[in-house]
Amino acid sequence: MSKPSDNPADPFKKALAEATKVLAHDPELTVSYSVDPSGMSGDAMRLPQISRRLTRDEVMLARGTADAMAMYRRYHDAGTHARYAPQGELARELYESMETARCEAMGARDMPGTAGNIDAKIGHDAMRRGYDQIREASEAPLAEAAGYLVRHLATGRDLPQGAQNVMDLWRGFIEEQAGGTLENLQDVLSDQAAFARFTRAVITDLGYGDQLGDDPDELDEESEDQAEEGSDDEQEPDSTGQDEDQEEDAEASPESSQDETQDPSQAQVSMDEMADQDLSDEAEMPEGEAPLEPPPPAPISEADPDYKVFDTEHDEEILAEDLAEPVELERLRAYLDQQLEPLKGAVSRLANKLQRRLQAQQNRSWEFDLEEGILDAGRLARVVANPTTPLSFKVEKDTEFRDTVVTLLLDNSGSMRGRPISIAAICADVLARTLERCSVKVEILGFTTRAWKGGQARERWLNEGREQQPGRLNDLRHIIYKGADAPWRRTRSNLGLMMKEGLLKENIDGEALEWAHRRMLHRSEARKILMVISDGAPVDDSTLSVNPANYLEKHLRDVIAMVERRKQVELLAIGIGHDVTRYYERAVTITDVEQLAGAMTEQLASLFDSDPRARARLMGIKRAS
Repeated sequence: MSKPSDNPADPFKKALAEATKVLAHDPELTVSYSVDPSGMSGDAMRLPQISRRLTRDEVMLARGTADAMAMYRRYHDAGTHARYAPQGELARELYESMETARCEAMGARDMPGTAGNIDAKIGHDAMRRGYDQIREASEAPLAEAAGYLVRHLATGRDLPQGAQNVMDLWRGFIEEQAGGTLENLQDVLSDQAAFARFTRAVITDLGYGDQLGDDPDELDEESEDQAEEGSDDEQEPDSTGQDEDQEEDAEASPESSQDETQDPSQAQVSMDEMADQDLSDEAEMPEGEAPLEPPPPAPISEADPDYKVFDTEHDEEILAEDLAEPVELERLRAYLDQQLEPLKGAVSRLANKLQRRLQAQQNRSWEFDLEEGILDAGRLARVVANPTTPLSFKVEKDTEFRDTVVTLLLDNSGSMRGRPISIAAICADVLARTLERCSVKVEILGFTTRAWKGGQARERWLNEGREQQPGRLNDLRHIIYKGADAPWRRTRSNLGLMMKEGLLKENIDGEALEWAHRRMLHRSEARKILMVISDGAPVDDSTLSVNPANYLEKHLRDVIAMVERRKQVELLAIGIGHDVTRYYERAVTITDVEQLAGAMTEQLASLFDSDPRARARLMGIKRAS
């Protein structure tokens, strides 16, 4: 018989979990409580932690969060949502916010008891984000305001203070631009597809129609039209066949006998013309020359054309979620959080420091006394006092990192097993969250091999006679933990994959760096930053046993030289217990893995530092003290 829990919050947690399953209409839902941000992944829901004190604010936040996510689970269809989702960033934010508001409004209509709980959650989130302190619409998020307005119009309920403030700042503009469309809100609320079309119309009214992409309904109509045309085309040979039958019947008549005598000669003429054409083609080819051979294949590496790979057939570029089931990813993520609980406070403080440094540079700044731009009303007094004084204009400065993407490339080799990979994973996670808050997109990649000491590539090499110096002789595994366009909340559990037993094997750094560099070049952002975190030189026993000892290291140096020479991507590296300064121009080496969080935040902060002297000083550091 199990011992009853002495935590007074446990009965409430259990009751809330069961009620949430009923509201979500999903008995298989798994509900847990954590200090980490709330969210859903697959069949797992994570709610805010509730302490033993069971304060009213904790209880209301947990109930409101549970009800909001349960309503989203109950009334939201992911397929329909994806079908109508816009392509542009701001349009996508509007679309997501309004869909969330629809689900919550449906819950308030069908289950009125959830409305007050969700109000508590909305009020808590709005106060935490400082929405009650905003005084200008330009400082308030339009997407949040649109979601609040949809919820208010659908339910008739007043919003909590901070949310009400954001909605009021934008309400006049939204209703002026999209008032006619909003009148149809009640008619489409219960139909997600109709509401998605309604949302796209509102986005167009607000001036962001160019971010919507193709209309899926029009694409369906075109597909149907093409299908009908295809069916018509299939019927045409039947009519042709009927005509041919009629012609064959007519050939028995005397009038057609003359045509029959002419057909063989015409056929002979056409065959002669074809033969003459063939002869002329042959005559144009010089004697003794063979047909042109196909061009040679492109080199494996842009940095070193002589770099060889014996077999690329079994190389793998794969999403983290494809290497483990969602339940396993959640379990591994929970294990990762447990391992790093003592370090979480220090990492969070460094992340907050980085965020403050970045947001300090996002404050609006202006250049004054210009000859063109926006009229500077603050300097009109000078013109009134002295009419001969020319008008003064101002222009807003762009922030240095407004259009930036950062890629974190993590070494997933076996030597990183244990505390190094745990800290690397949590630091990448925290930095992704921090940079995302500052509108900087983040991609998290990992690299390893699929097997120890050579995989299927080595087996093929053994079976085919053991070619001398065959080049790289193992199967690569390049892992995408978080894409640059994927929000952090959807990929949070992916980083737990690094805790999976058997994942970390060998490391071929040069090809991984070149892969990450190619991915960044396809991005549209103006500024691209690539940070490599590794604990050693490239090592693959299978490759190094049949090639020169410096084969992989030379290729890494060639790739680094190419990236730094092209200057399309800003490259920096952090070595854990290994001197990477001999490879990378911008690098720092740490002797203790506990220093990783500080090194990562300082290196990134230095790249965004507006003071060139401070930036040069930080980037000149080659070793962390």
